[in-house]
Amino acid sequence: MAQQSIPRSGGQLVADQLRIHGIDTAFCVPGESFLPILDGLYAQRESIRTIVCRQEGGATHMAEAYAKLTGKPGVCLVTRGPGATNASIGVHTARQDSTPLVLLVGQVETGILGREAWQEIDIARMFTPFAKWSVQVDAVERIPEILHRAFHVAASGRCGPVVVALPEDVLYATTDADDAAPYAGVQATPGGAHLARLRAMLAAAARPFVILGGGGWSTAACADIEAFVSAFDLPVGSAFRRQDLIDNRHPNYAGDLGIGINPKLAQRIREADLLLAIGPRLGETTTSGYTLIDVPRPRQKLVHVHADVDELGRVYQADLMIAAGPAEFAAAARALQPPASCAWREWTRATHAAYVETLRPAEMPGPVNLGEVVSYLRDRLPADAIVTNGAGNYSGWVHRFYQYRGFRTQVAPTSGTMGYGLPAACAAALAYPGRTVVCFAGDGCFQMSSQELATARQYGLPIIVIVVNNGIYGSIRMHQEMHYPERVHATSLENPDFPALAAAYGLLGLRVERTEDFPAAFERALASASGALIEVVIDPDAITTRTTLTALRRAALEKAGAR
Repeated sequence: MAQQSIPRSGGQLVADQLRIHGIDTAFCVPGESFLPILDGLYAQRESIRTIVCRQEGGATHMAEAYAKLTGKPGVCLVTRGPGATNASIGVHTARQDSTPLVLLVGQVETGILGREAWQEIDIARMFTPFAKWSVQVDAVERIPEILHRAFHVAASGRCGPVVVALPEDVLYATTDADDAAPYAGVQATPGGAHLARLRAMLAAAARPFVILGGGGWSTAACADIEAFVSAFDLPVGSAFRRQDLIDNRHPNYAGDLGIGINPKLAQRIREADLLLAIGPRLGETTTSGYTLIDVPRPRQKLVHVHADVDELGRVYQADLMIAAGPAEFAAAARALQPPASCAWREWTRATHAAYVETLRPAEMPGPVNLGEVVSYLRDRLPADAIVTNGAGNYSGWVHRFYQYRGFRTQVAPTSGTMGYGLPAACAAALAYPGRTVVCFAGDGCFQMSSQELATARQYGLPIIVIVVNNGIYGSIRMHQEMHYPERVHATSLENPDFPALAAAYGLLGLRVERTEDFPAAFERALASASGALIEVVIDPDAITTRTTLTALRRAALEKAGAR
C-alpha cells in the first residue's frame, strides 16, 4: 500500500479506491449527499467513466448487467431515501442472480442520524435481508478498508450485492489514510476425493443429466465445461435464463429448465438416474416449483456443485455436495477421464433431438407470429449478438426459439423483474461497443424503464429495442384467466405511440403489424446509427408459445363447472 502524503477528502478516497479495484465504469443518478464522490470521479474521469441514468432502478440494473457482462463487480451510486429505495430493485436482482454489485449510497450526516432527518433511512438495516453485506462507514479513514471488504465479499463465494452507506460529513472529511490493495475474489476448489466419487457415479449411471446455472462463470469456465460434457457425451440443460453457458447448437444441448419447460425435457429430468447440477441453486423456477426434483430427498441421485457452502443442503439433500466455484469445478472436471464406454449415448442423442423439435414455431392467433420473428433473428443476428429482456410472457418466445451461441450473449434476470431489458441493453452496448445489442420488452415491461432511452441516446448506444405490444400485462392476465375466468380486472393497458416516443428520444421508431414486415423493419433498425425501437403488435390471445387465453379460459370454466 502506498502512503498518500496529501490528505484527501472521503469522496476522493472513494473514487481512488474504485480505480484501484479496477472499476472502469460507474452508474449513477446524482445526489447532493455524495457530491464529494462526484468530485472525486471528476478527478478520475480518464480512468472511470460515469454514466448518468434517469432513475435509480435503471442505474442499478445497468450496473448489475455490466457485472454479468464483464465479470467484475458493478458499481452504482445513489442518494439516500428515495434514491436508495428506487435502487433496491437492482440489489434484489443481483442477489437472486448471484451477481457481484457494490451500491454506494449517500447518507445524512452522522451528527443527525436517528432523527428521521430529510430523506433519512437506516440504509444498512434496510438492505440487510437481501444484500450479502450492508454497512455504514462512520469514519473517513476506514473508507479504504471497508470498500476493500465490500468488493471482496461481492466477488467471493456465491457472488452478490454489497451496500455501503456513506454519510455526507464522512465524505467531506479529510484523511491521510493509506489506499487498500486491489481486491481478489476467493472461490473454493473441488477436492480430489469428491472428483473421484463423481467419476464413479457417472460410470455407474445409465441416464445422467447435467444442469448448468448460477453466477460466477467465465469464458474459460464455459469452454472447460463444454469439453467435459463432450468427453463424457452428457446431455446438458441450462437453468432459467442461463442459456448462454453452452452453445445451444451443441449436439448435447437439451434445452432450458424454466417457465414453460418442454414437457419432453421435464420427463427426461424425472427419468434421469443421476443429476449433476453445476452452479444453480435449483430454485423454484428451474425446478418447476420444486416438482422436477423431489424435496428434500430427490429420487434421482444428485450431485450439487455450488460456490456457497450454505446453499448446499439448504433445499435438497444431495448424494454428493461439492463446494466450489463454477470456474474451479469446470477446470477440474475437464481433466477427468471418461469411462471406456458411455451407456447413455442414445439417451443424449434423443434428448437433443427433442430440443431441436421445439425450435419450430407453431401457429398463433393474429397477423404477427412472434415465434417466426424470433426465428428470423436467430438466423440473422451474428453469433456474438447480445440479447436482453426483462420479465413477461413475451420472453417465452425469446427463450424458446432463439439459440444463444456463446457466453455473455444472454442478459436476463432470474429474479423475474420487469423493466430490466432496456437498462441491460445500455450496459451491454457500453461493455461491448462493437457488438449488436437487441432488447426484448413487453409493453408493460418497457414502460417501467423507458426513460433510459435518454441514457442510450446521451451516450450514443445504438441498441435495438423490440417492444412486444399486446395491450395487457400478459403474465398476470394469464393467471387471472386461469383462476378467475371472465373476471378480467386491472390488467389492461392503454399505451402510448411507441415509435413516436422513440423518435422523441432521438431514436428511429418503427411499427410492425405483420410477420412478413419484420425483416425489412429490422434491417432499417440495424442501419440506424442512433439506435431504434420496433413496436411489434401481437394478438393478446397469443399468451404463450403453446396455448392461448381462450384455451386457458375454456379449461378454467370447464374445471369450475365440473366441481
